[in-house]
Amino acid sequence: MLDIKNIHKSFGNLEVLKGISLSIGKGEIAAIVGPSGAGKTTLLQIAGTLEKPDSGSVLFNGTELIGMKDKKLSAFRNTNMGFVFQFHQLLPEFTAQENVALPALIAGTSKKKAMEKAADLLTQLGLGERIHHKPAEMSGGERQRTAIARALINDPEIIFADEPTGSLDSANRQEIQDIFVDLRDRLGQTVVMVTHDSSLAAIADRVIEMADGKVLPPAIEVELEVTDCPEEESLPIVNPLDAGRDGSEDLVGDSVQQV
Repeated sequence: MLDIKNIHKSFGNLEVLKGISLSIGKGEIAAIVGPSGAGKTTLLQIAGTLEKPDSGSVLFNGTELIGMKDKKLSAFRNTNMGFVFQFHQLLPEFTAQENVALPALIAGTSKKKAMEKAADLLTQLGLGERIHHKPAEMSGGERQRTAIARALINDPEIIFADEPTGSLDSANRQEIQDIFVDLRDRLGQTVVMVTHDSSLAAIADRVIEMADGKVLPPAIEVELEVTDCPEEESLPIVNPLDAGRDGSEDLVGDSVQQV
């Protein structure tokens, strides 16, 4: 679905991304992890066309996005991609329903249909009683669920999430994790997320680790084969009852004598 090829990005003299290449498959949850300054958010923004690389390409279902004119790119992004940010970025003067409906209205959906779909999405995410509430009247978890509903309003093929649980307590973090898993399992939704939250990364189908502007190769699991020690090197078995004590001294003494 999404192919990122040899992406380079610098800010001034600081090279942030150093030839990043990776692919994201349809229906996959991919978590990008790594220390602060590794380039995770910059990579996410370039993948989501919010930032342009210095060189490289981003292909979405075979369509090259780099170099696409701004107006066309904005329309493409609005209908094919959804975004969830750490601090939700809801418009404070709008209700939850209006915030969710906004991308659909921008895409040309009628107000009636956009508002109906926004209400339906909010209800599915457990916010049916919050439809007419403004962000200041909702909890952090409710605001983030509203942001997820907004990301889903145009039925995007992929959702980009930047630290979506970073500002939430443990209970609300669990809710967001459950939503992402449900979106993948029920709808086949593709999600690419940047996170420092190990529990959120644990739900991912693939964890992409970054450091110093590069994607690290996956760790190789080595299975060690356990074999019996040769008979002449094995330690004698001491029955502590024979010695009238715990037997530890006999064991140590015999071991030293063997050496």
